[in-house]
Amino acid sequence: MTEPHARIHDALSDRHSPGEKDRILRRLPPESGLDVIGVRMKQVFDLAGEWVDLDLSRVPGLLSSPWYEIRMTGVSILDFKARRRGLDDDGRRQLYETYLNHHEFINVWDLVDRSAPRVVGWYLLDKSRQPLFDLARSEAAIERRTAITASFWLIRQGDLDDPLALAERLLDDPSELVTKPVGTALREVGKVDRGRLLDFLAEHRDRMNRPTLRLATYLLPDDLERSLRK
Repeated sequence: MTEPHARIHDALSDRHSPGEKDRILRRLPPESGLDVIGVRMKQVFDLAGEWVDLDLSRVPGLLSSPWYEIRMTGVSILDFKARRRGLDDDGRRQLYETYLNHHEFINVWDLVDRSAPRVVGWYLLDKSRQPLFDLARSEAAIERRTAITASFWLIRQGDLDDPLALAERLLDDPSELVTKPVGTALREVGKVDRGRLLDFLAEHRDRMNRPTLRLATYLLPDDLERSLRK
């Protein structure tokens, strides 16, 4: 192990809980191939906050770790770095490239969700969104998840066109890894502009599976939500 990897592993091991290990193992997909220490996510995030000054060149060593919580620490460090005030465009580019160049290790849904909005979406806020559409065409469901999850940041800034185009492209995706965050993205669109959400639903509702539709309509008034789910 490199020094940061070993020190972070030791710090996480000091916080381990057998019960938490069992809970994490139950929700981790078997194909992830990851080992689990058994640490609550709040403690992982707190530890990542303590390591936010870690040189970016050392983060890939965390992302490629065989331990789930160390990978989560790595993506959390990326996220915390992206939140820093005064971060310039080159700094954002480096975070973005670190994420995409090591996506093979960001292979569990919550690793994507922890970092894609600010690390990928924020960098692309004032740039071409073609990288998201390229990811949306990936053969890997986890990369398609990054495409729609990164768009959450665009939605929060009121930029809805590309997120809705991505949602339309991914609406028929065969993987729940993708269709669930599509529903979440649509729900967030509704927070910003209910009319745009309703227009989208009017056109595409029949293509949506029930879980995606339920997520998309979750914050609508009860009577409207019931009518859209019929």
